[in-house]
Amino acid sequence: MTATLTVPQDVLERFGLTGAEAAPLGAGLINHTWLIVPPGGQKLVLQRVNAIFPPAVNDDIAVVTQHLAAAGLETPTLVPARDGALWVESEGNWRVLTHIAGTCRNALENAAQAREAGALLGRFHRSLAGLEHRFAASRLGVHDTARHLGTLERALDEHHGHPDYGLIAPLGNRILEMAAALAPLPATPDRIVHGDPKINNVIFAAGSDRARCLIDLDTLGPMPLPLELGDAFRSWCNPGSEDTTETSFSLEAFGAAVEGYAAATAGFIEPGECAAIVPATLTILVELAARFCADALNESYFGWDAARFPSRSVHNRIRAEGQLREFASLREQRAAAESLVERAVSPAR
Repeated sequence: MTATLTVPQDVLERFGLTGAEAAPLGAGLINHTWLIVPPGGQKLVLQRVNAIFPPAVNDDIAVVTQHLAAAGLETPTLVPARDGALWVESEGNWRVLTHIAGTCRNALENAAQAREAGALLGRFHRSLAGLEHRFAASRLGVHDTARHLGTLERALDEHHGHPDYGLIAPLGNRILEMAAALAPLPATPDRIVHGDPKINNVIFAAGSDRARCLIDLDTLGPMPLPLELGDAFRSWCNPGSEDTTETSFSLEAFGAAVEGYAAATAGFIEPGECAAIVPATLTILVELAARFCADALNESYFGWDAARFPSRSVHNRIRAEGQLREFASLREQRAAAESLVERAVSPAR
């Protein structure tokens, strides 16, 4: 996705980066990202921020990252332009952040990495518990499951002429059936969360299982904690990544991740939030399956890998099938997963 877009020279000039080398970085679904190497300077990260995020999101990022840094957590921070602005406009909104060296993974390799990721997310949540900030760019309803299911239903109604409708419609109907069987999640209080804690938003130290920091902070804001954890665990506990149908839910990774999180948040997470972790993970899995399936027909939101898939529709159909298979895997292991949560959090209460 990033390789098809060129960095405008006026953007580099406005950040004082004239003459810097720019190379595509990462494989994000939303923003375009480059690694910037200024002449004689330290590496930086340049992003063209997707239009779904208003420019004010950078004000939120600045407040949160300053708070995280003051609490002793590693975090990328915004680098102002030459005029002091946190972003510049040039056929889109652009920003520069500090670069944190390390490794991003599309899937966890062992339980130690899962435990580290859990502990990192726990420190992140706990450090933000005392922050009082009204988010200018909060994504209201991001996990409004009913709304996403409605989008899928409309897509199935409106796109009978899609060339792959015969493959996508049965998948969409299975997703809707599985969603209908889920009980509503219990009400829990909002917390300040990352908002998109999938595994490739965790930076690990190079050559190590140690988790250093979380990146891609456009999704910061208040949200019920079980939804945040469900989004994390559906990503971390899938050995197959998002881009394959060969998916499952790893209880080994889940147990380690919950242990790491519980150790870092002793006395922070409430019993009701603990009880909702597994149901929320199931909800997020079916919700994301619905979103991918809808975009397999709408072809308007998620990015896609043209080197591996013939179309956006095919890539998103594969993603939807993978999330649905992981959902089924966790559903079969639900009792064991809930026992792992209880075992991890009991000593911490």
